Amino acid sequence: MTISRCFFSGPSDLIPLSQNHEPGSNDPDSQSLVVVSFYKFADFPDYARLRTPLKELCQELRVSGGIILAPEGVNGSICGTRESVERVLVFIQSDSRLKGLRQVESPVSPEEEAIHHGHTSSSPLAAGEDAPFRWDHVRVKLKKEIVTLGMPSVSPIESVGTYVNPRDWNTLISDPDTMVIDVRNNYETRIGKFKGAVDPCTTAFREFPSWVEDQFQVPDIDDRHSKVEANGPSGGTKKQVETPDPKMPQRVAMYCTGGIRCEKASSYLLSKGFKEVYHLEGGILKYLEDVPKSESLWEGECFVFDKRVSVEHGLAQGNFKLCYGCKQPVSDADMEAPEWEYGVCCPHCSSLKSEEEKERARARQRQFETWGVIGGPNQGRRTTSDPGSVGNSSRLSSSA
Repeated sequence: MTISRCFFSGPSDLIPLSQNHEPGSNDPDSQSLVVVSFYKFADFPDYARLRTPLKELCQELRVSGGIILAPEGVNGSICGTRESVERVLVFIQSDSRLKGLRQVESPVSPEEEAIHHGHTSSSPLAAGEDAPFRWDHVRVKLKKEIVTLGMPSVSPIESVGTYVNPRDWNTLISDPDTMVIDVRNNYETRIGKFKGAVDPCTTAFREFPSWVEDQFQVPDIDDRHSKVEANGPSGGTKKQVETPDPKMPQRVAMYCTGGIRCEKASSYLLSKGFKEVYHLEGGILKYLEDVPKSESLWEGECFVFDKRVSVEHGLAQGNFKLCYGCKQPVSDADMEAPEWEYGVCCPHCSSLKSEEEKERARARQRQFETWGVIGGPNQGRRTTSDPGSVGNSSRLSSSA
């Protein structure tokens, strides 16, 4: 089957969070709460200079979540009012190298909005465990990679697979000549994946190259085809004929949560000699947002890296909870198992933890139950009227 080129699109431009207002407008919608995941691969050697002003802006606007800065670009997931989130994204893109962020917006339920807006800077309990992110906390980390593959030579800036629009994804993966590969890890694939997809069963993304080499027996980067010596017409001259490795699939289609891991995975496959490499634009999240459930080939729920834990079609919050012992999703059935202990362990990690580790987790959970946060009502802070507040503030600043 021949796949029409019209099914595929190149990288899209910046996706606006809203179509009808600018940051700072009086539009009531600007105060609604949103969660936005974003990334951009770029040549960004002075990445560390962005950390302090970006962190300060997020704190000023009460935008929470996590952002990673690295020499290869930026990757993050943040939560806040629509207006505040837009201001942060505009600030990031004020650096021309980071323009055109790939973005996926997720809705926030009215209940979560009430929790978020019900806490102020004077509240010692922040938003507790029930909010999508703690409103008062943002992490801006400096790392070697924005998504860790552990192979510096693989660069999506130089080479990347063909993007596939979510509306065209079903046609591609329904083709029997297409091998569909889930690029996520086993705790994610366990709760949902596309029908017929191959699961590499990795525990970390950096294991993906090894799986590819074992699965397809791919040759080295400088020897992409097996070479066979053959006699020339006269029998006296020899030439080398390149024969593609028979294990390599004709066409590969990959997907992940938001698209970022597929950028590196597709770049890696191309470097190994794979010819037709496609990946889902915007990832599973964009697919679940754009494709109606009645037409969907997605089965189960999608794990997300925030306190929603999982989402369903339409990006509605799913049914899974999070084990705080191993940060893996747990189902209702898991929570009925004898190995389940809230805040401590679950059937997936109970046998892997020592009793000492479990006891530390129980102490942590007792702090949550007593105060709502780790470290007591002031989270380790002293108010300005407390003795020793200056010294404590210094310690807090140095650990921020």
